Amino acid sequence: MNRSAPAGPCVRCWHIRDAPECIPAGPFGTAIFIHLKSMNSLAKASRKSAPHSVSPNRRRVGLLLLLPLIFAVLFSAAYPAAYLALTSISKSTMGKPFISWVGLNNFVSALQGDFAWSLMRTALFAIPTSLVQLILGVAIAVLLNSKMRFRSLGRTLLLLPLMSPPVMVGIAWKVMLHPTGGFVSRTLAQFAWLHTPSSFLGEMPWAILSIAAADTWQWTPFIVILVYATLQTLPAEFEEAARIDGAGYPRILFAVQLPLLAPALIAIYLLKLILSFKTFDLVYVLTSGGPGVETSLSSYKIWQTLFQDFNLGMASAQTLLLCLIVTLITLPVTWWHRRIQRTASL
Repeated sequence: MNRSAPAGPCVRCWHIRDAPECIPAGPFGTAIFIHLKSMNSLAKASRKSAPHSVSPNRRRVGLLLLLPLIFAVLFSAAYPAAYLALTSISKSTMGKPFISWVGLNNFVSALQGDFAWSLMRTALFAIPTSLVQLILGVAIAVLLNSKMRFRSLGRTLLLLPLMSPPVMVGIAWKVMLHPTGGFVSRTLAQFAWLHTPSSFLGEMPWAILSIAAADTWQWTPFIVILVYATLQTLPAEFEEAARIDGAGYPRILFAVQLPLLAPALIAIYLLKLILSFKTFDLVYVLTSGGPGVETSLSSYKIWQTLFQDFNLGMASAQTLLLCLIVTLITLPVTWWHRRIQRTASL
């Protein structure tokens, strides 16, 4: 290995270093080094460029053009948030809001009741389900990105679950999981894996696993599309340099593509994690929260409080608690995403 080559990025850690032990050999490291140095030069030049002065008239015109957007945000976001916060500290019903002010009693009652367990169930459902969907999405996107036959057909078929309404997805899976005439029960019985009819939606842990399977079938194509689009934006120079160095596709995938995809993958996982915390349709259609309350996720519990108990104040408090839990869980993921982005920009 030639150790007198100019300093380049370490293939193991993907940083530009000057230490001899981090100098790669061959055109693979040289191409990456040149590309990263050019990106750093452009970034430094853009930071050093002074902002152009804007005349007062143009500034006023810009503010006037922003007024419709400001009013739209106030109407669609600020007002509902303020109304939610006020009803959460009041005794309110669907027919008569703001009967009296109760302070934090709604929050205390929500944490002392079944809603606290529903928050735990939702977290245990959302975190691993989103991770499994991300892994499946990356694997399928890599297959679609390779030079395989029938790629166009595969991309078209992937859109079908994504275009299906969640209620229709729930009904389809409820029919497939029927204890006697369902596709899953008949298939398992033919292979002698199931001797007696089993209610997958009425027994634990099969009920929550069935909801997770339906959610995975519906949302994995969404992740595939995002990852596939990100793969199309990767610079071709990296893969070409790796192939010149004799690297096979597995090494290119794990040493080149996945490190470059890391910030996007974390952002996609964060988005899917938030969507998983909002799961309602599948629970409503498949199990209605049963057996008992074992699959009663937070969104379904809030719906029960509002539209069955008509307790607007308690439902508002439960919604704010759910937002707090989602924020606390997603904060480490957001911090990790920023750290990966900062590392990639060095």
